[in-house]
Amino acid sequence: MRRVTFLLRPSWIILAVIVAGFAYLCFSVLAPWQLGKNTSTSERNQRISDSVDAAPVDVTTMLGQSGKDTEWRRVTADGEYVPDSTVLVRLRHLDSAPAYTALAAFRLDDGRTVLIDRGQIAAVDGTRPPQIPAPPTGRQHLEARVRASEGIVESKPPVTEDGYRQVYSIDTVQESTVLGVPLTPIPTDARGGYLQLADKQPGVFTPDPLPQLDAGPYLSYGLQWLAFGIMAPLGLAYFVYAEIRARRRERAESAPAEPNSPASAATESPAPAPTSTPATEAPLPADPDSPAPQPKPVSNEARLADRYGGTRR
Repeated sequence: MRRVTFLLRPSWIILAVIVAGFAYLCFSVLAPWQLGKNTSTSERNQRISDSVDAAPVDVTTMLGQSGKDTEWRRVTADGEYVPDSTVLVRLRHLDSAPAYTALAAFRLDDGRTVLIDRGQIAAVDGTRPPQIPAPPTGRQHLEARVRASEGIVESKPPVTEDGYRQVYSIDTVQESTVLGVPLTPIPTDARGGYLQLADKQPGVFTPDPLPQLDAGPYLSYGLQWLAFGIMAPLGLAYFVYAEIRARRRERAESAPAEPNSPASAATESPAPAPTSTPATEAPLPADPDSPAPQPKPVSNEARLADRYGGTRR
């Protein structure tokens, strides 16, 4: 049990809390966020794909119904534009240049009024709106697609500049208040929707193109977050295992050798006594025929000591 008591140190506890929190975020927030975006994008692409070949329906048949799976549906609308109902949406882009989206109210033959997106028009000098042509008068037959409201930017309320009412998003409820006209939301979600004109329709400018039918990288991102959530605890377990192995190796290296081990026997065996020549034995006389002993060569260190008066060692 003492081998894992180091896990109770503050550094290990903090590391464990960080890893657990990261894994929790991966499984409960980050992965579901990306997988949810992949699901919604796939559903949108399917609706757009289905609407391409589907015949348009009268928009009045959709009013008052459930808004599920109605966005991007092709519809027709018969009626006339409401005079003096132009509203501009700021901060749009046309061919990567600043632009405005022109909105207008359209009164149907049955008396209900819907919001129309007439398309985008380039800004003058990139800063101000051009002169917006009024939509055609009289009865019109329009073809459009149903779009969901974008919501309201709370920090950016509607303004009136350069002679036009301007907003920062397309929202049926907000534009109804700005125009002072009761707009009927087309059912798509809680805030309703509006109609986006198709190309070559009466009163249209440059319509927004259809999104590319690409699911995007959201599925791979979601799977990556799931993998990260699994790898983080596994990485912590590996570090714990490595720490235990390192501590075990340190204990083995610092432990004293056992008495019966070969190492201890080698260290405890007495050294053999040196052999000496008895004092009574006289040295043998030198052989006259043997060559005289040669003097030992003087080392360079001794030679330098003799020359400069150093101490020979």
